[in-house]
Amino acid sequence: MEKSLFSSPLPWNSTGYLLLEDGTLFPGLPFGWRGVRFGEAVFSTGMAGYQEALSDPSYCGQILTLTVPHVGNYGVNPEDVESRKLHLAGFVVTNYSRLHSNWRARGTLQDMLRANGVPGLEGVDTRALVLHLRTRGAMKAAVVTDGTAPETIAARLAVYKGIDDLDLTKQVTVEHPEPFELNEGEVPPMPVRRCARPMRVAAIDFGMKRNIVRNLAWRGCHVTMFPSGADARDIVEFAPDGVFLSNGPGNPAMVSAGIATVARLLREPELPIFGICLGHQILALALGAHTMKLPFGHRGTNHPVQDVHSGRVWITSQNHGFAVNPEGMPEDLEVTHISLHDRTIEGMRLKGRPVFSVQFHPEASPGPRDSLVLFDRFIELMESRRAQARAKITAGGNS
Repeated sequence: MEKSLFSSPLPWNSTGYLLLEDGTLFPGLPFGWRGVRFGEAVFSTGMAGYQEALSDPSYCGQILTLTVPHVGNYGVNPEDVESRKLHLAGFVVTNYSRLHSNWRARGTLQDMLRANGVPGLEGVDTRALVLHLRTRGAMKAAVVTDGTAPETIAARLAVYKGIDDLDLTKQVTVEHPEPFELNEGEVPPMPVRRCARPMRVAAIDFGMKRNIVRNLAWRGCHVTMFPSGADARDIVEFAPDGVFLSNGPGNPAMVSAGIATVARLLREPELPIFGICLGHQILALALGAHTMKLPFGHRGTNHPVQDVHSGRVWITSQNHGFAVNPEGMPEDLEVTHISLHDRTIEGMRLKGRPVFSVQFHPEASPGPRDSLVLFDRFIELMESRRAQARAKITAGGNS
């Protein structure tokens, strides 16, 4: 995190509000940046990890409400951010702690919001707000912290088109291929399975969380991040051992360039591909499946997901508003995981190919690490491919 994320706090002397497109208004007390932002109002049930959630690029264009009652207690620090900057449109909480206590803290939550141009509201009845969104669904909204009259905002909100028709990955992706390197002191929180030899991974950055790349690097992968609109030919010429499709924001159907790129990469029959969240949805679209918008999405750190084959249940971290539609799925796509909340598709694999994906976040940050084994599975697929290539070379030399 850059030092610019930590600036002096603003005085607490004005009121603000969240206005939903159906006319419902929730008053609150401003903190962070002062101004007006429009976006999609959503909520997360995570009880910890507000800094990781705020810096998740998947929240681009959204106004995030947390259900946990106290936020800001442990400040913010450079180690726990998941992207270069904050991309969300606004932040809404019940109580913001003006004082923090944590030896790792380098600033306050308000500092972070202000430096990134994100308006915050505290003192909001978040229980009523979440109940409203669960009943009515995620909706367009405006968060106001500069005193602009509700009548003025209502008129602007009426013509606001929302984010569903935008390719938001363009706002959060890298501009050109970038090699990833671990910072000094970044070590895995537990022992991990490392590659026998370093693997070259091409990661298509649709809005990738840093901890995903860390988990690949910790396992011995040399990761290069490609832009969301990267040409498939450039990735093929890079000659990766595997391709990773990252998480990201918005409607997957709008990421036309990414869908085309993945469809082209699927012509490489032996190339391992692993997708997470938006990457999972884009893979499905590239294979001829469809996606659908969920009423209020899955966002939090306690979502139960069942492995269809073993029956094992993982508690997972999730952040998505769209899902793969089970209707019309190609016959060669097999569902591997389902949500125990609403039976939506949480994982799939391409039969007979080293291609698989999940809707949830095995890298956590925040959340449980039940499903970290999926990174090991990706490593195994890449190692198997490399072993097969060596065997073919050996067989050719002996013929």
